[in-house]
Amino acid sequence: MTIPAAVVAAARAGWRWQWLQLMGGLGPADADGQYQRPPSPFAALPPLPASAGDADGHVLVVGRSCPWAHRAWLTWRLRGLADSIALVVAEPDPAAGRWVLAEPLLGCRTLQELYRHAGADPSQRATVPVLLERGSGRIVVGESARLMELLNAWPAPATAPDLNPAQPAAVAEAITHWRGRFQHAVNDGVYRCGFARNQAAYDRAEAELFAALEAAEAALLARDATEEPWLCGARLSLADVQLFPTLIRLELVYAPLFGVSRRPLWQFPALWRWRQRFYNLPGVADCCFDQAWRADYFGALFPLHPSGIVPAGPPLATLVHGQPGAPSP
Repeated sequence: MTIPAAVVAAARAGWRWQWLQLMGGLGPADADGQYQRPPSPFAALPPLPASAGDADGHVLVVGRSCPWAHRAWLTWRLRGLADSIALVVAEPDPAAGRWVLAEPLLGCRTLQELYRHAGADPSQRATVPVLLERGSGRIVVGESARLMELLNAWPAPATAPDLNPAQPAAVAEAITHWRGRFQHAVNDGVYRCGFARNQAAYDRAEAELFAALEAAEAALLARDATEEPWLCGARLSLADVQLFPTLIRLELVYAPLFGVSRRPLWQFPALWRWRQRFYNLPGVADCCFDQAWRADYFGALFPLHPSGIVPAGPPLATLVHGQPGAPSP
């Protein structure tokens, strides 16, 4: 049976209209069709506590599949803050579009309830990560970039690394530079590709994404000559922490789902080695859940993947232990 061209055209127009409505619920866009991430709540940095306290005082709420929560989780892990800040892992509920808590926290069973308990505006989206003060029920910080900075400055064991040093000035400037570029072009950039409303918006975001990766590759190649393994020198920094959650998901989620497959990471050998080094740091593997990432992204982002089928992908072990070269499927 041949379907008339007019019927096909009408179906395409109807589907595109519905897709635009669904995408509007997924994330806002500007007049040019470029995705714009909504501002995060609770973004102001509070004063630091006088001492570390114990894990009953503060709670860090994260989600396994969220890259924004992942970078806060990594900072918490690398800084050794488990004794002063408890960790709660929320689970996604795609059908209801919310995060749920396995055990009630301050009498709340969902993140939305926690936000209301803390006095958030009822229209405010409840997102992870979030740092909560248990005694008052106050949300301390809910914006991931600021939360990384707070966790880095939090009272920690003497052996904890300083991931955001003020000196030397050249290193501090490099960290600020890379974090700003990654936030726009890479961390948000993959979403601006996947959530673009038209070809021009996608092309702009995709070009910026790969330009940033090429710049990071060049910086790491230059550091290879001086045997400095991290983006800003000999020591790990928040710039590295900020890049890792996006790059560890690249082949598993973002390339197939968001269309950022122009160059796989194995074609960036310095970044490939950098990602392996980062993954092999103590505690990092414990924060990586490739099966949850794929199930949540492919299963929950209906406008981008209506079937809900989770496709096969490369094993995480291949990406973090293999040689730079085309990974085996």
